[in-house]
Amino acid sequence: MDRSSLPVVSVVVVNYRGAEDTITCVRGLAEVDYPAELLQVIVVDNEAHDTARLRSALPGAEIITSERNLGFAGGCNLGVEHARGGVLAFLNNDARADRNWIKAAIRVFHAEPAVGSVASKVLDWDGEKIDFVDGGLTWFGMGYKRHVGQDDDGSHDGAKDVLFGTGSAMFVRAELYRELGGFDERFFMFYEDVDLGWRLNLRGWRVRYEPASLTYHRHHASMSSIDHSRELYLLERNALMSLYKNFSDETLAKVLPAALALCVRRATARGEIDPTQLEITRRPADPAQDREPVGMSRQALAGFLAIDQFVEQMPSLAESRKAEQAARRLSDTDLVPLMRKALEPAYPLPRYLAAHDILVDVLGLDDVFGKPRKILVITGDAISDRMAGPAIRAWHMADVLSGEHQVRLVTTNPLCAPPDAPFAVERARPKELPPHVEWADVVVLQGHALEMVSELKKASSTKIVVCDMYDPMHLELLEQGKDDTDEKRALDLETVTRVLNTQLERGDFFLCASERQRHFWLGHLAALGRLTPTLYDNDPTTQSLLGIVPFGLSGKPPQRTGPAIKGVVPGVSDSDKVVIWAGGVYSWFDPLSLIEAMGHLRERQPSAKLYFLGMKHPNPEVPDMDIAGRTRALSAQLGLTGETVFFNDGWVPYTERQNWLLDANCGVTTHYEHVETTFAFRTRVLDYLWAGLPIVTTSGDSFADLVLREGLGVVVPPEDPEALADALEKVLYDEEFAAACRERIAVVRERFTWETALAPLAEFCRNPRPAADRLPGSAPMVRTPELSTADKVKRDLQLVREYLDAGGPTELAKRATGRLRKIARGGR
Repeated sequence: MDRSSLPVVSVVVVNYRGAEDTITCVRGLAEVDYPAELLQVIVVDNEAHDTARLRSALPGAEIITSERNLGFAGGCNLGVEHARGGVLAFLNNDARADRNWIKAAIRVFHAEPAVGSVASKVLDWDGEKIDFVDGGLTWFGMGYKRHVGQDDDGSHDGAKDVLFGTGSAMFVRAELYRELGGFDERFFMFYEDVDLGWRLNLRGWRVRYEPASLTYHRHHASMSSIDHSRELYLLERNALMSLYKNFSDETLAKVLPAALALCVRRATARGEIDPTQLEITRRPADPAQDREPVGMSRQALAGFLAIDQFVEQMPSLAESRKAEQAARRLSDTDLVPLMRKALEPAYPLPRYLAAHDILVDVLGLDDVFGKPRKILVITGDAISDRMAGPAIRAWHMADVLSGEHQVRLVTTNPLCAPPDAPFAVERARPKELPPHVEWADVVVLQGHALEMVSELKKASSTKIVVCDMYDPMHLELLEQGKDDTDEKRALDLETVTRVLNTQLERGDFFLCASERQRHFWLGHLAALGRLTPTLYDNDPTTQSLLGIVPFGLSGKPPQRTGPAIKGVVPGVSDSDKVVIWAGGVYSWFDPLSLIEAMGHLRERQPSAKLYFLGMKHPNPEVPDMDIAGRTRALSAQLGLTGETVFFNDGWVPYTERQNWLLDANCGVTTHYEHVETTFAFRTRVLDYLWAGLPIVTTSGDSFADLVLREGLGVVVPPEDPEALADALEKVLYDEEFAAACRERIAVVRERFTWETALAPLAEFCRNPRPAADRLPGSAPMVRTPELSTADKVKRDLQLVREYLDAGGPTELAKRATGRLRKIARGGR
C-alpha cells in the first residue's frame, strides 16, 4: 500500500492488574509492520493499580488512568476518547500481534468501503489451536466462537463476512465507532463485541474476518483468579441485554420469554437442582425441616441474578433499543446466515437440552429463524391477463424472487386483475403504499413509485431500495411529447428527469437492461456524485451498484393452445408468410417505413402479410399516440389494410401470446435514429427469440447489435423501406437462411431466460445491503492535513498572482469579497 493511503491507527489496550502481560503486548507492537509515526498506542489502566509501572516501562504509549474499574467495554471507550486515528484497533493485553496484523486489516478497509469492522484471526499463544476464526449467535443471545480449540489446519484461511469479531483483536472505523456510541459499557465485559458487531450489521455495515490479520492470545488470562460463577453471571445477563436491544419487535416477542425460561433451566441444570423439591407432595413430615434453607451453588445462582439485573437495566435498555430499531437497515432474516446456527443449544446438559427443544418446538422458534426475507415489488403498470412491458417485468421479478423469499407485488394502477400467482398481488393507491413499504425488507420499484412514498425518499430512510432503470423515461419523452407545446415539453422533461435523479440519489442497487444503458446510467450516477473514490476502489466495475438485468423470456418453449392468425384472421391463409409486430405502436417507433416496405413487398410476394399484435395499450392510463393513427391511415391509403396489413385493435392476453407468435414466420421492429433508440431495450424482441422467429430490425439499438453479431436475422438502415422489404423477403422466403437464423436463436435465447436475466437481482436480494455511500458513520480514514500558517500564506500569495494575471485588481477584489462571504457563512 502507498504510504499516503495509510491512516493513523489508534491501538487501545485495556489493563487491569496485568502489567506484565500488558507490557509484553505493547512492546510486541514495535515488531508490527506499520509506520511508527502513524501508530498511536493507548493503554487504559483500570483502577490505576499499575499506572506507575506502565508509564515507566512503556514510554512510547499514552497511559490513561481510571480510578475505578470500567471493565473492558468502558476501558476501551475511555481509550477511544484519546484516539487520533481514523481506524481504531482493540487488542487484549494478553495478546500478541503478528507482524502483518495492522496492514492486512487496513487493506480490507481500503478495498471494501462497506466493511465497518475487521475481525482478526486469533490463535492460541503457540499458534496451534484456534481461538477465533468465526462467530456464531444463538437465538437466546449468546455469542460464541466457532471451531475454538480445534487445530489450525488452514481450513479457515479464507476471508468472509461474520456477525462480529472478537474484542481481543479487532479493528473499527473510528467515526463509525463513535457514531454507534462504542462498546455498551453496561456489559462491563463479555459480549460487548457481539453486541457491537450485531449493531454494525443491522445498520448495513459489514464485519469482515481477515485471516492475514493475525494475533495470538492467552485466553482469559485476566479471569484466571476469578470464580467461574461471576463469568457465568455476565454471560447470562449480557446475552439477555444484547437480544433485547437488537432483535426486531416481532422476533423479540417470541424470543425473550423463551430466553428467560431457558436461562432458568440452564441455572437449575448447572447447579443440579432438583426441580421438583418444592412440590407439595414431597414436603417432609417435620414442619421445621420443611422451612430449612435450600442450598444452591454459585453457578446456579448466576442465572437467577442475571435475570434480576437484566430487569434492573430494562429502563435504560429500552431507550437503547428504540435507537437501534430506528437505525436498523437489515432485518433479522438478513442476519440469520451470519448467526451460523441460530438454533444451536450451546450447552450439553441433558435437562437443559430437553427444555431447549421444548421451547423451540412450542414457540415455533424454528419458523422465526427460518423465515424468508420480505420483498416488495412496486409497479405503476396495469396487472391483468393483458400486460405491457413494465408489468411483465415486475411480474417475473416477483415470480423469480418468490422461489426464495416472501414477495408482494403491488401496482398503483387502477387495473389490477391478476392471473393466479405463487405470490401476493395487490392494488394500492399512492396513499396506501406506506404500510406495504413498512412490511418489506427490500423494496424494488419502477417508474414514479418512489415519488409516491415520501418517507422512502428521505436520506434518513433505512429501507433497502432497488431501482429498476430499464426504461429511460426522459429519453422516451423527447419523442413522445413532440406534439405538445415547447413549454409543456420542457416542463415535463424537467419533471421526469427530477424523478429519475431522485431514484439515482436514493437507490442502494440499480438495474438496467443492457451494456449501453449501463454506460448511460453510470454517467448519471457520476454526475450526481454516487461514484465515490471508495466505491470505485472497492469495485472498479461498479457491478455492486449497477447490474444488467435485461428483459427475459420463459425457459419453457412456447406451446400452442389454439389458433390465432392463420386461417382465423380474414385475409390470412395457412400458406401465407406472416410478419408480426409484437407490442404497441409508440412515437419512438417507425411503423410507417414498415407499411411502405410491405407495399413494395406485396408486388413481389403477395403471400407476405403484416400483423400488428396490439394497437390499444392495456394500461388505461396510457393515452393513444398519434403514430398509431398515422400508421392506420398510411396502410389504408396504400390499399394494404385487410389484404396485406392487419391490426389487432385490442391487446393479446399475455398467457396466450404464443399462439400469435407461433403463427408468424418472422418478427419485426423498426425505429428512428435518435438518442432514445441508442439506449432503448426493445422487449418485444425477446418474444421473437422465445418463439424462434428470425428478426428484421433497424440499426441503432442494442438488439440490432445482437442480431447482427449472432446472425439472428437482418439489420437494415433506419427509414429505408426498400432495404426493409428486401430483408423481409430474405427471412420469409429464403428457407436456408431462415433455418440458420432459427438454429442460432435456439442457442442465444438461453441467455435471456428470466432466471438468467434476473440473476443480479436475485443475488443482491440474498444479501441485501445499503450502498456503501449511504452507510451511516462513513468518513475518510485518511484526511488531508491542515496547512501550516506559512503554507497558507504561500497559497494565498499564489492565488493573488493568479487572480491578478486573470483579471487584474478587479478580479482580485471580486475573489477577496467572495472569500470574506464564505468565512462569514462559517466556511474557510
